[in-house]
Amino acid sequence: MIKQEAKVRIQKLRTEINHHRYLYHVLDKQEISDAALDSLKHELVKLEKEWPELITPDSPSQRVGGKALAGFKKVKHPRPILSIEDAFNFTEVAEWQQRNVKLIGQNIKGYFGELKMDGLAMVLTYEQGIFVRATTRGDGLVGEEVTLNIKTIESVPLRLEKVGMSLPERLDIRGEVVITKAELARINRLQEKKGASPFANPRNLAAGTIRQLDPKVTANRRMDFYAFEILTELDLPTHAQVHDLLKNLGFKINPHCRPLSDLAAVDLYIKTWEKKRESLPYQTDGVVIVVDNIAQESILGFIGKSERWMLAFKFPAEQATTRVKDIIVQVGRTGVLTPVAVLEPVTVAGSTVSRATLHNQDEIDRLDIRIGDTVIIQKAGDIIPDVVEVLKRMRPAKAKSFTMPNKCPACGSAVVRKAGEVAHYCSNPHCFAVARERVYHFVSRSALNVMGLGPKIIDQLMDNGLVKDTADLFTLTVDELEPLERFAETSAKKIVEAL
Repeated sequence: MIKQEAKVRIQKLRTEINHHRYLYHVLDKQEISDAALDSLKHELVKLEKEWPELITPDSPSQRVGGKALAGFKKVKHPRPILSIEDAFNFTEVAEWQQRNVKLIGQNIKGYFGELKMDGLAMVLTYEQGIFVRATTRGDGLVGEEVTLNIKTIESVPLRLEKVGMSLPERLDIRGEVVITKAELARINRLQEKKGASPFANPRNLAAGTIRQLDPKVTANRRMDFYAFEILTELDLPTHAQVHDLLKNLGFKINPHCRPLSDLAAVDLYIKTWEKKRESLPYQTDGVVIVVDNIAQESILGFIGKSERWMLAFKFPAEQATTRVKDIIVQVGRTGVLTPVAVLEPVTVAGSTVSRATLHNQDEIDRLDIRIGDTVIIQKAGDIIPDVVEVLKRMRPAKAKSFTMPNKCPACGSAVVRKAGEVAHYCSNPHCFAVARERVYHFVSRSALNVMGLGPKIIDQLMDNGLVKDTADLFTLTVDELEPLERFAETSAKKIVEAL
């Protein structure tokens, strides 16, 4: 990518990110998933690292957060509520540790692991042990007062428990307002009965609930508050002891937080919760790793928009953004022609994705997808990736529309569309591509499961005229297979025996 192309792409990314940040942080609305927005941010940061001369002060990468929503009393935070640097693989975690060790000139004295719950960040203020104010994060410097609504949350103590230590007259507690997946489902059923739009996720529901002008509405929605940090300076040596104090003061603490001795323990903690996260009652998209020693935290401080001493490890996203390089057509074993988006490679759900099915022309028309578009793709488990949305504000001027071909790309025969169906078919019953796909399926794991007989070998067999359809597989001999590339006597015998 040349500098001018990078400049254009960076500007489009900034415009798109700012649009979604405004919706998310100011209007409490959401058009795309957190994972998709993270993907856009990640691409922006990467491009700005490659072209640092293109970084500007107003870039989303240089900001702390969005503006506070008008209509509530503004409150200045006792100290900036900064964001958390993201890591998407363990190499980035190790690099984070190395940077910190270099900065303080000594080894890190252990870590503290916390689940990253998908809720609404909140600061609670206590004076002489009495709850006096609740403030949203806002832009990180100024938030909105939502005290009456937070008072409806049963897990928020209105008076702190007494503990065996002297505390300042004012305590500022940072935490997360969380709504469970079950409560989201309950509220959405009620929304459906009223003919209202459902909430997209628990975070949106929490944000919408906290900003209700009538606290009675808030009280009818079951929310929780999990405390995880004391913003007021205290004479405590570790983050783990801060958590213990929070628990003793009467706050709800996530039971899965724990001290971690070293990076190996951090790695195990990440892997454990990546596997178990679906079993949790609330949504979580990662874990937060904190330098446990508070003296070391103080030395590390912050840089730009984030604290140096904490890191958010994001679990492999099931959604990501990328660009459509081309749209091609594949012919399946039933003769159906399927349009496929050829993508710039991107990591989704832990694997690299370079293609995504577009299903049929109707789906292409519905999405209004074009070659050159930036799209959101989704992958869950072993499901083939799908394009779920086109980011049309990022569409380049030269984006090309796509229409299904009139001729089969494999054999050149006419393409037909049957009445009442969305699929296009090759009209040739003897189409070579159809026969090939049938053989692929015949030996696949979901059918005969013939070990050692994959697509590349089938291609060889068909290209050399040894196999024209599935019946030909059973007439293959060792003598026919042995001269082919990748075959020796042993492997040829194994395939013949497997058949």
